[in-house]
Amino acid sequence: MTDRKKIAVVLSGCGHLDGSETRETLFTLLSLDQCLADRASIEVFAPDKPQRDVVNHLNPKASNAAETRNILEESARLTRGQIKDLREVDANHFDGLILPGGFGAAKNLSSFAVDGPQAEVEPALKSLIEGLYERKKPIGAICIAPAILALVLGPRGIEITIGNDKATASTLEQLGVKHKNCAVDQICIDQNHKVITTPAYMYGDAPIRDVFRGIQSLVNAFAELV
Repeated sequence: MTDRKKIAVVLSGCGHLDGSETRETLFTLLSLDQCLADRASIEVFAPDKPQRDVVNHLNPKASNAAETRNILEESARLTRGQIKDLREVDANHFDGLILPGGFGAAKNLSSFAVDGPQAEVEPALKSLIEGLYERKKPIGAICIAPAILALVLGPRGIEITIGNDKATASTLEQLGVKHKNCAVDQICIDQNHKVITTPAYMYGDAPIRDVFRGIQSLVNAFAELV
């Protein structure tokens, strides 16, 4: 019997405006369970530090700039408390990584929302991505999270998608990536680099069923590479 694989999922809070997109996260975890439960274990991580900001999801204009929340504590809402500090992750112990989207990927896991192509990536996540890439392990990213892969792996010439947003795609191409336009229920597979991406709620008005199809397809493709 072969050893069970280990898959990492990294979150950035709870809520699409300031953390992980909740539907994308749950679709990812559900699809992983459906597809890989018999041969892989899933571990979820998040940084133990304050969010960049806290947004009122009912009325963003009413957000309190003084409010603070912890990324790890907020992410735990999505995992029923089953989550670890990102600083505990070691690329040598994992066989793949998936990053759900939400603005937290561009605010909390990186500074892409503020700094664009000059953005920094959370050091522990950057190390995880680089380690998995060097070991030829698959990496999936959803919605805006492919921007993190562009910041870390752009010079390698990876191919990704963030949908059909020309401005964002142009910014990412400055980092060396190749961008492919994709519909919400489609995926972009870079077989050479083992990178799989899907737009999800980069299409803000997308039907939930199509977002699920895209993420499910990403996880299915990811599973074939694990």
